[in-house]
Parts: sequence; structure tokens; C-alpha cells
Amino acid sequence: MNKKSRLSKRIEDKFEVETYLDRLKYAIESGSVKINFQKNRRVDETRDRKYTNRYTMAYLFPDEDEIEALKRELSLLTVEDYMETVKDLRFPSYSEMRVFGKEYVNEDVYIKIRVELLNITHAAGDGFILVMSFHFAEIPLKEDDFPYRKLR
Repeated sequence: MNKKSRLSKRIEDKFEVETYLDRLKYAIESGSVKINFQKNRRVDETRDRKYTNRYTMAYLFPDEDEIEALKRELSLLTVEDYMETVKDLRFPSYSEMRVFGKEYVNEDVYIKIRVELLNITHAAGDGFILVMSFHFAEIPLKEDDFPYRKLR
């Protein structure tokens, strides 16, 4: 099975994305979820160091606690930063991943997160936000990558 066939991608409607971001922000602010950050990933072993989670976080937030920086930055995501929703077909019981892109220091940053909440309605209880990607984009992001971005 190749990598592409293991993923199912879609664009959620704007209201779904806004609701997702509202729940994400509520969960972060309530302190009811834990942030798990994949600082060291196997895929990074063969990648140019600049495009790794470890390098990007150290470069953008050198004097900050990584988890606190991630909480703040995830809370600032908007529907205009949304790119797509991805389901990993290898793990169908896991929640979908959301992909966002944002510009920092005149460079694109690729952000991919998965939120696992036991009680999704109230975004409360034991849950976690898995930050799989928060790194400079290897390929520049285009306006077409963002379905809800207003033309600038």
C-alpha cells in the first residue's frame, strides 16, 4: 500500500472548520487537554534540518517553553489558515488530522494536528492534541492551498 492510498483527504465546509477551531481553542484554554508534540520524527532523519519540527520550534520560539508556544499558536489559527482534513486509513478509529499553513518570519510553516477528545461535545475531560507537524514548509504554500483565504 503506497502512502497516498493510506490517506483520505477532503475539504471541510467553512462552518465545520470554524467549529473545530472553536473547540480546539476552548480545550486549550480550559486546560482539559494535553499537548503531545512530535519533536523527533523518523521522517526527519532524512530531511533537511531546516524543515524539521525541532529546528522550526527552536528558530521561531528560542526562549519559550515549546508547549506554551504551541498552545498560543494553535489558539491563533483561523479558518483562513485551514488547508485540508486528512484521515489516516491505517488507523480508522483515530480522529482526522487537520492541516493548516501560516507565515512566520516571511516563511510558510506547515501545521498538522490531531485532536482526540473523549467528550467532543464539550471538549472536556481527558484528551490530547497531537502536533505532528509544526515546521517550515519544504514546498512553498500557494493561495490555492487555502480554500477559505480571502484574496489579499
